[in-house]
Amino acid sequence: MVPAYREFLTIKELQDRANELRESMRECVLCPHQCRARRTVGRYGVCRTTEVANISAAAPHYGEEPPLVGSSGSGTIFFSSCNLKCAFCQNYEISQLKRGWPVSALGLAQQMLRLQNFGCHNINFVTPTHVVPQIVEALVTAVERGLRIPLVYNCGGYESVATLRLLENIVDIYMPDIKYSDNGHSKRYSGAPEYWDVVRSAVREMQRQVGDLLEDREGVARRGLLVRHLVLPGRIAGSKRVIEFIAREISVDCYVNVMDQYRPSYRAEGIPALNRCITADEFDEVIVYARKLGLHRGFAERTGNGRWRMEGGG
Repeated sequence: MVPAYREFLTIKELQDRANELRESMRECVLCPHQCRARRTVGRYGVCRTTEVANISAAAPHYGEEPPLVGSSGSGTIFFSSCNLKCAFCQNYEISQLKRGWPVSALGLAQQMLRLQNFGCHNINFVTPTHVVPQIVEALVTAVERGLRIPLVYNCGGYESVATLRLLENIVDIYMPDIKYSDNGHSKRYSGAPEYWDVVRSAVREMQRQVGDLLEDREGVARRGLLVRHLVLPGRIAGSKRVIEFIAREISVDCYVNVMDQYRPSYRAEGIPALNRCITADEFDEVIVYARKLGLHRGFAERTGNGRWRMEGGG
């Protein structure tokens, strides 16, 4: 399967998309915060990023979902900063403390090509929301120089539908993390007002563009939607409502990774409601409910020794 950006778009069309996205950054409306920061002249808003993208790492990654990792890894590029302020972020040194270094469009294109040359199955943009113009600008050069593997948009779900529409036929695999189904909790713990309303619109748009996850004969993802959901202590995430949304409004064939690895990180130790790991019962409750509603792809199941393992994509 040819990546969307090669099958559907010319180089000129890619460049036009990059220009349109950059215009959205002039008084920034790229994400739902709509903070209108004048990023092209060195100002920044919620994401604390100007027109220069920063990355903290670019390497093959083997800890992602099996359809992304395959036999040769997912080519992850971690961007510094974020448009969310999650109090429990496990990558807070990158997302909140902005650890990383600036990268030009040419430098970013070279990183993509380097990961392809390593044999990675895809280019996995981690926390890309605030640097979409820079990514598409770099993609123009990367495609001209031979990039030909799928692109993964690995995000926190707080996305503008207008921005996502400019990524149609560019992104092959969308991987949002649906964090909450409660706007009060999302504002309190992630600085994201109206998150539940925003993420549902965003995921519907992602599903419209790419559909359910498609894999090749080796089980490697080529196109589609893959949803993550991290179970939080005390049902703070509203997991059952998230599961209902996916099963009833997206697809029962949606690939869903229900995650159990929550641990108090960053500022969570100072927040009583977040200052503990989840229990086995809290996690089991979500898995059982997902199966009850017909979801069957991607989430963990318990093995004979009481541990959890990730299922394949089929």
